[in-house]
Amino acid sequence: MDKDTGKAFDFRLFKRLLRHVRPYLSTFYGVVLAAILLSGFAVLTPILVGEVVDNAITNKDGDKLLMLTMAMLGTLIGEVLSQLYFNYYANWLGESVIMDIRIKLFDHLMGFKMKYYDNSSIGLLVTRAVTDMQRIGEIFSQGFFVIVSDLLKMLVVAVVMLVANWKLSLIVFAVLPIILYATRLFQKAMKVAFIEVRAQVSNLNSFVQERITGMKIVQLFTREEIEKEKFRKINEKHQNAWLKTVWYNSIFFPVAEIVSSITVGLIVWYGGLQNVANISREEYGTIFMFILLSSMLFRPLRQIADKFNTLQMGMVAA
Repeated sequence: MDKDTGKAFDFRLFKRLLRHVRPYLSTFYGVVLAAILLSGFAVLTPILVGEVVDNAITNKDGDKLLMLTMAMLGTLIGEVLSQLYFNYYANWLGESVIMDIRIKLFDHLMGFKMKYYDNSSIGLLVTRAVTDMQRIGEIFSQGFFVIVSDLLKMLVVAVVMLVANWKLSLIVFAVLPIILYATRLFQKAMKVAFIEVRAQVSNLNSFVQERITGMKIVQLFTREEIEKEKFRKINEKHQNAWLKTVWYNSIFFPVAEIVSSITVGLIVWYGGLQNVANISREEYGTIFMFILLSSMLFRPLRQIADKFNTLQMGMVAA
């Protein structure tokens, strides 16, 4: 459990974790289906907005406006219901898996000889049995399924963009390498930071446990002030490790937001220029649709980077 492969994502280790999902396969497939439905419902809204602008508002067609509005309402209801199912059962699955793993771990700990506990830090074992187990559970509840859902959304959005207008699509896709490169750097940095956080959490737990159990000796030799200073230094290292993850987040997400805003500006500029110069008649609904779709394309990337943090913390804990 202490070994680190150095990889941002260890697929072999992840396959081992997936074995614990087998008792809950029906729920697993249900969550995957909900993720697929979410992708479809999410993309339908921008498409319907484009239709409203081009075929209802522009043509002043009240009947079509009412029909498209009702379709948008139905899409919204479907998206909300799918999101509700997805959130609840993804978390239910994660908690069920972690309960099974925790029971197996406890049985495993009960099988060790007393010599093992004499030579091991109880604080470190508590970190493994409680904190690390919770991180592993979050792989399923907050990491894996959310990433799969966002990747599906991005795929569907990209296909819809290409079908609707390949020229505007190229503008959006031209910016993607910048985001992808920044995301890759972010993931590598966060992997190192999370390993340090985990190590400092273990050190903190071990120190507190050992001093509490040995408090008689600490007081007997009047080492209170010395131990306080040691604890302050350990606590400071723990704080610095967490602040490093906050720093990386503070850099990455504003950069992603700026790139997304620039892309929206380019879409408006290019689409408007084509109309003003009479080079081609880009429908206003298409421009509106692309503004919404570009946001849907970049937002999942930011969310994936965020949830990949959760996935990495779980993999480090595993």
